[in-house]
Amino acid sequence: MDAVSIRHVIKAYRRGREQVEVLHKLDLSVPEGEFLALMGPSGSGKTTILNLIGGLDRADSGEVVVAGEHLEKLSGGQLAKWRARHIGFVFQFYNLMPMLSAAANVELPLLLTNLSKAERRRHVDVALGVVGLTERAQHKPGELSGGQQQRVGIARAIVTDPSILLCDEPTGDLDRQSADDILHLLQQLNRQQKKTIIMVTHDQKAADYASRTLHVDKGALAEKELA
Repeated sequence: MDAVSIRHVIKAYRRGREQVEVLHKLDLSVPEGEFLALMGPSGSGKTTILNLIGGLDRADSGEVVVAGEHLEKLSGGQLAKWRARHIGFVFQFYNLMPMLSAAANVELPLLLTNLSKAERRRHVDVALGVVGLTERAQHKPGELSGGQQQRVGIARAIVTDPSILLCDEPTGDLDRQSADDILHLLQQLNRQQKKTIIMVTHDQKAADYASRTLHVDKGALAEKELA
C-alpha cells in the first residue's frame, strides 16, 4: 500500500504579474515504510512536494492522497487535525523555542491533543529516549549542540507517533559527524519503527542513507532512480 500517491499534480505560484509553474503534472508513489530521498537544484520543486504531502499547501490541480486521505477534499480545520495525527516535520534549522527546555519543545504538538499532563509526559519521555536525549530533557536549545538540537526536533516530530516523517534538509546545518548521526537515527526510525520518511537533501551522502533516491528537475521527477 502507498503512504503517498500523487497524480498529475500541477502547482504554480505568482511572482508579481508572472505565473510560475513549480510542479508540472507530477506523479509520485511512496510505499508505506519507504525511506525516500528527493534531490535536485534549488527551485526544482522539492520543498513544494513536501508541503503538498504535509498538507501545508494545496495543488492547483491533480490528486494528493496521503495516509489514505484525499487532501484536496479536506477543509482547513480537517487538514490541521489530519496533519497532527499523521505527519511529523523535521526542519533544517530545528525551529525550537529557545526559552523552553528540550522536553517542553517536544511536548508542543501534544498540547493540541486531549492527553492528560501525565500522558503527555510519558510520550515525551519515550520520544527523548528514542533519540538518545533522556539526560538532556531539561536543557534549553542554547545549551545543546546542533546535532542535539536536531535530535530534539526529531523527538518533537515523532512524539505523536505519526506514520510519515517529512524532513527538509535535516542535516544541512550540521557538520559531517553530526549529520551522519542524525541520518543513522532516521534510518533506525525507518527500519525499526517502520516510519515512512521523505527527505529533501542536496547532499548525496545523506541520500545514500535512503532506500530510494529520486531527482526533481524543473517541476518533474527525472526517470532515473537510484537504489
